[in-house]
Amino acid sequence: MSTVETATKILDTMLGHLGIPATVESEQTQDGPCLQIRSTESKTIIGREGDRLDDLQYLVNRVLRRQFPKAERIKVDCEHYRTIREDQMATEIREIAARVRSTGKSHQLRPLNAYYRRMVHNILISEEGIVGHSPEGEDRLKRITVSVKSPTAGS
Repeated sequence: MSTVETATKILDTMLGHLGIPATVESEQTQDGPCLQIRSTESKTIIGREGDRLDDLQYLVNRVLRRQFPKAERIKVDCEHYRTIREDQMATEIREIAARVRSTGKSHQLRPLNAYYRRMVHNILISEEGIVGHSPEGEDRLKRITVSVKSPTAGS
């Protein structure tokens, strides 16, 4: 059984134990494998601002890595919620970067988990003269500060 098939089985089992009727389909995205959940209970699965979806993704990957320590990261989505949210967030980050570039004033983002922080940093790489900084520490949610790259900073 492949890692994606195993991850699908893990997620399907979790949803079954939670009593949530759903079907899970795997699809390949540019970011790697994604398990797409389809359910009449999508709002329950997604949670507030995707927090339950984040938790399901975290658990699927943790359980999967116990069996396959080198398994690639599996994305878990429901009714394309993450895809839509990521597109909206990318637009928002680019607008913030443009505002920071024009005003010179730093902007602190709302608290984000590691997945979304990585996404923000990847977007900011392509934004000329803009840099993002995350605080150190073990907190699950951290705020990225978007600011103008100082002239003395390395490229």
